Amino acid sequence: MGKKVALNVFYNIIIFLCLLFIYKGFELARYEYVLAGAFVGGVFITLKLKLIKEVKSSQKP
Repeated sequence: MGKKVALNVFYNIIIFLCLLFIYKGFELARYEYVLAGAFVGGVFITLKLKLIKEVKSSQKP
């Protein structure tokens, strides 16, 4: 369970960094940064949702 908590924290940090990357991309008018940040953020959000479903299913009797 400890590994899953650490993985969840890691996913949260990556998603936050992607949001900052997207913000900076808009600020600098570098839309390739925005696209890359959105793609990577979307991948990690998908992974986070899978992790949450896995944890919920393992807790049910």
